[in-house]
Formats: sequence, C-alpha cells, structure tokens
Amino acid sequence: MTIRLPDPTGGLRTYEPRPEPFAVTPGAPFTSRTVFSAAHVVADPFADTTPDSPAAVDWDATLAFRRHLWSHGLGVAEAMDTAQRGMGLDWTGAAELIRRSAAEAKSVGGRIACGVGTDQITAGSLAEVRAAYEEQLALVESSGAQAILMASRALAAAASGPEDYLEVYGHLLRQAAEPVVLHWLGPMFDPALEGYWGSRDLDAATDTFLEVIAAHPDKVEGIKVSLLDARREVDIRRRLPQGVRCYTGDDFNYPELIAGDDRGFSHALLGIFDPLGPLAAEAVRVLDTGDVAGFRELLDPTVELSRHLFQAPTRFYKTGVVFLAWLAGHQSHFTMVGGLQSARSLPHFARAYELADGLGLFPDPKLAEERMRNLLALYGVTQ
Repeated sequence: MTIRLPDPTGGLRTYEPRPEPFAVTPGAPFTSRTVFSAAHVVADPFADTTPDSPAAVDWDATLAFRRHLWSHGLGVAEAMDTAQRGMGLDWTGAAELIRRSAAEAKSVGGRIACGVGTDQITAGSLAEVRAAYEEQLALVESSGAQAILMASRALAAAASGPEDYLEVYGHLLRQAAEPVVLHWLGPMFDPALEGYWGSRDLDAATDTFLEVIAAHPDKVEGIKVSLLDARREVDIRRRLPQGVRCYTGDDFNYPELIAGDDRGFSHALLGIFDPLGPLAAEAVRVLDTGDVAGFRELLDPTVELSRHLFQAPTRFYKTGVVFLAWLAGHQSHFTMVGGLQSARSLPHFARAYELADGLGLFPDPKLAEERMRNLLALYGVTQ
C-alpha cells in the first residue's frame, strides 16, 4: 500500500510506509550520560476553549506520556518550552503540571526536573522579576523536583545590562536549596529573549553567563544551552567549572555533542527526545558500552527529522512534536493548547510523517498511516 503526500510545490508524491517499527530492546539505566526529554502536554479536545483562554489539559494522557518516557530510562524535563510555556500554557497550568508530574515521578521512580520562570507576570521591575522567580522556585522545590532556572521574558525587558542578570541570578542561586540547571534559551525559540545576559553580542553574553556560574559553582548542577550553535556550546562546555555539567539543548547537532570529543561531552535535555524517546534511549545504551560509532549510527539519521521539526519559525516545533505523538498513538487526537495545531502546514506534516515513519518511530505503523490518511482527507487530499 502507498500513500500520496503533498509537497511544498503543491504536487503529490507517492510514499510507501514502513511495515515494521524500530525494534526497541529494554535495557538498564544509562551509565555514561544523563538524558532528559522535555515533554509536551496533551490538550483536552472536548474543552470549550479559545486560543487565548487558560489551557485545558488532559491530565491522564499527559501523565501517561511521561510514564512512557520514564519506562525507557529517560528523565522528564517538565513545564519547559516543549510543554508550551508562554505559548498556550500559563503559570497556573504549569504549576498544576509540575505538582502532578512530580508526584507521578515519585510513584514510579522517574527522574524529573521542572522549569522555573516568571510567566505569572508579563513585565515588572527587577524586584518583581525576582519575586516571580522565587514563587516558582519554591513550588518546584516543595514538589521534590530539581529546578531548571529558565530564561525570563520579563527579565529581558527589565534588565538594563549584564549587572542586572548577575544580581538577579546571584540572588536566586543563593536562595536555592539544591543545585539547579541554568537554561539559556536563544531567540530562535523565543524572540522576546533577544539580547539575554545583557548583550546581543553572543561573546559578551557568554562571558556574563559564565560569570554567573563561576560565582556560584556549588549551586549550579548544570547548564542547558539552546542556541543551535554547536561550536559555541563546545566552547562554553570547555569553560565550565569542574563538576558543572553541560546539557545540550541543540536540536540540530545533538549526536556529535552527546558523543563528545577527547576534551569532554554534553549530557542531554532535548525537545526532540519527546518523539525520539525509545530510539534515543537505545542509542545512549549503545554509547554506554563505549561504542561511539554505533551510537552515531543510530542517532545521526534522526537529525533530518529534528531539523525539519525545528525549522524556522523554530518556536513552532511543538506542533510537529504533538503531531507525531498523535500518529504514534500516545494520544487520541491532534489538538493542542492555544490552538497551536494550526501553526504548521500540511506539507510540513506530510514530511514529518515520512521522516518519522522511515525511522520506525511509530509503534503501530498502520495506525499512523490511517491517521495520516484521515488528516489528508480533512485537507481535501484524495487517495
């Protein structure tokens, strides 16, 4: 059986779906790398909502997806960009997500880290930004999860220079009960974060970022770098104080960054590991044996899919992630909080399906094909 898929030129091409999924072998916990998947949220498709109303979340399906990630040995990075923080999920919804996911992690023994931001305010003084961060940090710590200090739109708007970032982050790190992960999210993911760390010059911004860490190395367990710039990540990684980890957030270059070189490697905290979970876990277990070539053989072919999902405008990658979760059978519908299912085109979906199917990511290829056919029919594509 073949399926006709639309392409960007307005034509149709014929594709033959893969008959069998990628074979996943259960294995022991990872030993060479710490790996988190940032996880998406599942919307409640029956809620009477609008794109700008509070998110309605299907909690059962959302938590079931986290159990899926934990079952393959991955940690869950919760309430992050992939969960549509600031793009459909407000702080009230994120707080509930953190509480529920942290409790679920305890019940199954899963590793979890949660995003701490300032999205309960849209703007404010530096004092108000600090207070917003403190409120979220307290909630995450009380849930028992590790804290990830995310970049703040409000801080980017309020800060007048690097010294304001040094003051705010220094204050938060001194308050943190346990070492945190610092997250540098680039403007390709959120345009409001342009000039973060007090400068549009990335070299100057990097120096400020590293100055924050150097001043509080005992309170920084690791950093997550999401700049889609492998060279810069390696440079930052080599300049970190002893004992501070680098978690790659580079969805374009993750295989080479995780594999590393003779001077070090990156751990991982990636949105692309939401759809790649079982395959990524298999690759890391191969790496645990010291087989770098085998690791790259498994993970390198996934980069084309990741680059497709994260193509500009990069911030809409969540649409492709949720689309693939629907095709894979992790949820019964393709609806997103904030109505974000409309953020990508039909040719984009078609190529995502083709690439994911080619990798064997769908546990039930026939189900994925049926759902893809239903979507095509909805758009008026006849087979």
